Amino acid sequence: MLGIIRQKVNAGGSPFLAFGQRIRPAVSAWRGYSSAAKEMTVREALNSALDEEMSADPKVFLMGEEVGEYQGAYKISKGLLDKYGPERVLDTPITEAGFTGIGVGAAYHGLKPVIEFMTFNFSMQAIDHIINSAAKSNYMSAGQISVPIVFRGPNGAAAGVGAQHSHCYAAWYASCPGLKVLAPYSSEDARGLLKAAIRDPDPVVFLENELLYGETFPVSAEVLDSSFCLPIGKAKIEKEGKDVTITAFSKMVGYALKAAEILAKEGISAEVINLRSIRPLDRNTINASVRKTNRLVTVEEGFPQHGVGAEICASVVEESFGYLDAPVERIAGADVPMPYAANLERLAVPQVEDIVRAAKRACYRSV
Repeated sequence: MLGIIRQKVNAGGSPFLAFGQRIRPAVSAWRGYSSAAKEMTVREALNSALDEEMSADPKVFLMGEEVGEYQGAYKISKGLLDKYGPERVLDTPITEAGFTGIGVGAAYHGLKPVIEFMTFNFSMQAIDHIINSAAKSNYMSAGQISVPIVFRGPNGAAAGVGAQHSHCYAAWYASCPGLKVLAPYSSEDARGLLKAAIRDPDPVVFLENELLYGETFPVSAEVLDSSFCLPIGKAKIEKEGKDVTITAFSKMVGYALKAAEILAKEGISAEVINLRSIRPLDRNTINASVRKTNRLVTVEEGFPQHGVGAEICASVVEESFGYLDAPVERIAGADVPMPYAANLERLAVPQVEDIVRAAKRACYRSV
């Protein structure tokens, strides 16, 4: 395939158009809705974003295990093989190092690959391509080589899948210059951020959550429009508050919002920030919030040491230390490989009650 790609790109055209495939315009099933809010699952949001971007740009293609004939291990790519054909929706063997390297090479040649990992734990097989090839090439070439590639798939804990399938890689990839790291929570996040990632000229690590795929969220007419796109590097204030700031990303945003509801009943007004973008991190929004509430609680599924929360705490201490009225609180996963037993697994992952207790401590309320 790479030989065909090289010939067609060097000739100035798209390799996929050369196969006689007619590109049909993306007419999302959601476009006909009125301006009133409708509902969409995260799975549908990701699928529609992929569909529309593949229709808009013939250089975009999807590659990974079971993305074609099986329509995706989590059905994110449902219907795309029938619509775009096997030259743009490529089933691969179980060889992450192989198809990730092919994807990076295709990006070098001007294509826009979307590489799906069945779980980000398997990206460890391909981390040399992600870090040393994709992330560093633009800098090492003095800006001459762009690597427009997206690495996407479920990240973090699911349910009962053990330590080797439950790792959160947000902090790992966010520590590497040259990568952009996104972690959607809602359907709006998933749709807008995936479109932004595919259009971006740099490599993007797109961390989804398996347990969120079936979750339904309201979406506006603006979100359903094919031109909708969210800015990379900008957080969203999901709920405004005045007593304590809670930062979270991915599935933990939902937990933070539930904790905020409980805290409100006890007279504590919590501001919940959905980070959306882990790298670049929206330090301005975080610090502005802390300067208003004077307290900070960070929430993440990953390990506590060298985590995303640790970076946020460092930023607040460096930029807003004088505004803090209480020590910062970090809520993270337990510092152990994920247990398989359900009762131990629950203890290893942050829960709503953990966030509530931390916010109360920050507000000097009895716990």
